Amino acid sequence: MERIGSSHYFCFYGVNCLKFSSCKFKINFTKASCATSQKFLTEGQSKSARCDDLESLKKRNCAVTTIENPRGSVNINKNKPVTNRNKDVAEKLKPEQITQIQPQKLTLTLRSGEPQTFELKFKRAEDYPIDLYYLMDLSFSMKDDLENVKNLGTDLMREMQEITSDFRIGFGSFVEKTVMPYISTTPARLINPCTGNQNCTSPFSYKNVLNLTDKGDEFNRLVSQQQISGNLDSPEGGFDAIMQVAVCENQIGWRNVTRLLVFSTDAGFHFAGDGKLGGIVLPNDGRCHLENNMYTMSHYYDYPSIAHLVQKLSDHNIQTIFAVTEEFQPVYKELKNLIPKSAVGTLSSNSSNVIKLIIDAYNSLSSEVILENGRLPDGVSMNYKSICKNGVEGTGDNGRKCSNISIGDEVSFKISIESKKCPSHGKAEIIKIKPLGFTEEVEVVLNFICNCQCAAKGKPNSEMCHEGNGTFECGSCKCNDGRIGRLCECSKDEVRTEDLDANCRKDNGTDICSNTGDCVCGTCECKKREIPTEIYTGKYCECDNFNCDRSNNKLCGGHGRCDCRKCVCDANYTGSACDCSLETATCLAKNGQICNGRGTCDCGSCKCTNPKFQGPTCEICPTCPGVCAEHKDCVQCRGFEAGEKKDTCQDECNYFQLIKVKDRDKLPQPTDQSFPLTHCKERDANDCWFYYTYAIRNETKEVYVVETLECPAGPDIIPIVAGVVAGIVLIGLALLLIWKLLMIIHDRREFAKFEKEKMNAKWDTGENPIYKSAVTTVVNPKYEGK
Repeated sequence: MERIGSSHYFCFYGVNCLKFSSCKFKINFTKASCATSQKFLTEGQSKSARCDDLESLKKRNCAVTTIENPRGSVNINKNKPVTNRNKDVAEKLKPEQITQIQPQKLTLTLRSGEPQTFELKFKRAEDYPIDLYYLMDLSFSMKDDLENVKNLGTDLMREMQEITSDFRIGFGSFVEKTVMPYISTTPARLINPCTGNQNCTSPFSYKNVLNLTDKGDEFNRLVSQQQISGNLDSPEGGFDAIMQVAVCENQIGWRNVTRLLVFSTDAGFHFAGDGKLGGIVLPNDGRCHLENNMYTMSHYYDYPSIAHLVQKLSDHNIQTIFAVTEEFQPVYKELKNLIPKSAVGTLSSNSSNVIKLIIDAYNSLSSEVILENGRLPDGVSMNYKSICKNGVEGTGDNGRKCSNISIGDEVSFKISIESKKCPSHGKAEIIKIKPLGFTEEVEVVLNFICNCQCAAKGKPNSEMCHEGNGTFECGSCKCNDGRIGRLCECSKDEVRTEDLDANCRKDNGTDICSNTGDCVCGTCECKKREIPTEIYTGKYCECDNFNCDRSNNKLCGGHGRCDCRKCVCDANYTGSACDCSLETATCLAKNGQICNGRGTCDCGSCKCTNPKFQGPTCEICPTCPGVCAEHKDCVQCRGFEAGEKKDTCQDECNYFQLIKVKDRDKLPQPTDQSFPLTHCKERDANDCWFYYTYAIRNETKEVYVVETLECPAGPDIIPIVAGVVAGIVLIGLALLLIWKLLMIIHDRREFAKFEKEKMNAKWDTGENPIYKSAVTTVVNPKYEGK
């Protein structure tokens, strides 16, 4: 069974419409309104046609007084305002007198598929009481930590006075299960589990040393008497201790105030399943087993699981602070993600920073509020939306919480609750909403609308139902067992099917109820369509409201309704598909004429009678001259007595009224007119320009023309000649200068070339081999120089 369409429709696919035999069924499975008038149904309609959305019933002429349309509601039963408390005042309020969430009780009346929304306010109260229980690991590795914790009571009391004037503190310790292999069970080790000369106490699982008290010195005295113990493995049995601290409310002394549990250790933890190592297989029962302040069932029950701890801590509104050493920070941070309203702090090696750790963790936990709710009934859902500090909004998972809340800050939550169906038992349900870590809660009572009010006024064995064979309720008959028909007029045992079917065949045909309905007691009840707005009607279900002509993929063009497969058009529309508009506004041309006077308006569009014209209003003529060119000759002949039509002007150009103006500024402007206007600029045979406008006003053609022509002036010869001569002279001078410049450049290049060759010249000093001197020298061989 599947519902479709908008949330206001009632139809369900795959459901026999005859099953909608009672208003109760319709209210449970739909968001529809039910018409209770006896005469509301038309021929062929089934009883389920009484249910529809409100507007559809009104359109079907259903009187408002006969419409059964129950609605949901929200009623606030207890609305005590949040407390404005100041710790400086002398009069102190008891914890039960402080209110931090408003309202405290509501009653919601739910109708299927119709959500109801209400608002919760939360405000952190100042000076709210706090109970803090310090749970410490006393295995041997925590020996130096114990020394620093011995003075914790008075020091922490003094620091917490800045936060609250009503503070109590308690102390407990844990080691491990007292079975192998967690501890040594030899007699000597059971007395002193430590090695060497260390004096340790016997091992134990969990011990409640001090109930919650406001006496810090008592805390110091009892903690000073504690001794370290020992065990064999590294993980400790802290989960057993946490479980007992949570469930043993009376023994610990928890009040209905802010409850803090500080879990201090330098090791990991055992959890469910680890007990099998010691032969312990029974799961933890989550009950208190303290005798003389000692946990006595550690050897009998396994460690609790993380989920079990989360449940118990939440049920008892305990916020956990894990004070662990740096080595185990990653492990406990993962555990924090699984436990709501918990925090992790880094404990120094000797616990010297424990007070600062506790205060920082408390401030972190108290600055966040997270709403949770109890188990929801089957078919009921809840949605949260938070409006936090500075108007920050959150939805989804973030809609349940607000962060960075200071004392005195007020935040709100909008909560929507919706029911998809009525509970099988039909009784009211109660759900509880509370902020995690707080004892206050909001009670929400859920009542369900599972029947129409008119059903309570039903008349059993009514005469309206054929001799009392049914109960007349909500405008129709609910037949007794063995009776059928709209008025319960037939008995299942006394009629033959073939006799009844004959009354359901149109014109003695073969189709029963036109194959679109069922024959019930000789009367056709038309079938339902998958689309709720599509219906069959008629005595033989031969009519419908969806098989009519369409236009633009819309039934009856979107301008009419389909009645028995024929369109009934709206005003100003006609045609088989109501696609022909009788309006002429879409056919008006710019000149105000229908189709520009050159066509007819048919179904809201122009059909041009002149084949030269086209366009949506017959104003476009691709082969026609422009307006200016068309009237140029007539304007020229009438305005200036010139042009081609000068001789025939009186005969051909009297179709417009001519008005002359002195200059172009006097011509009408387009922005000044409420009718089409064209500005023209034309040139005559003498190259003179003339300007005019052409317009049609009230079917009168008007031409405004500038009375003077704009002709180009003749040329001035002297400046032209002077300019030509000056140009020639200037050009000549420029050419001479260029020639002179080129010659100078050429001479300088040649002179430079000469100088370069001169410098590079080398003269040869050797003798010419063919040279003979003119002087002949003769030496006397006999001359001895004497």
